[in-house]
Amino acid sequence: MTYDEYNAFCRALVATSHVVQWGGSQVWKVGGKVFAIGGWDEGEPRFTFKVSDIAYEILKEQPGLRPAPYLGSRGMKWIQHFSEPGLSDEALRDYIRQSHSMISRGLSRKKRIELGLNIA
Repeated sequence: MTYDEYNAFCRALVATSHVVQWGGSQVWKVGGKVFAIGGWDEGEPRFTFKVSDIAYEILKEQPGLRPAPYLGSRGMKWIQHFSEPGLSDEALRDYIRQSHSMISRGLSRKKRIELGLNIA
């Protein structure tokens, strides 16, 4: 996945906003909370996203994936896709979509309604 494809995918998710921060990283947020980060390196594209506890345990050992720098060292369950083989583009999109959903569910009910998020 290229950064352009990543940005287009994240832009299409509900109630997202985009900022460039942390040394030029493409940061996507929902309700002001980060759900995906593209960047942190000028070489091969790197994508960082929040995962469930179970997914974290599985993904952190896969080639091309690792606990996200800074976030993982603080006990947060974030994975970084940093090299091949990593995840297929389809799987990466699925994990980013799940990250968006997890972050959305963590917002207050009032904020979810305000943003038009359909989350039970």
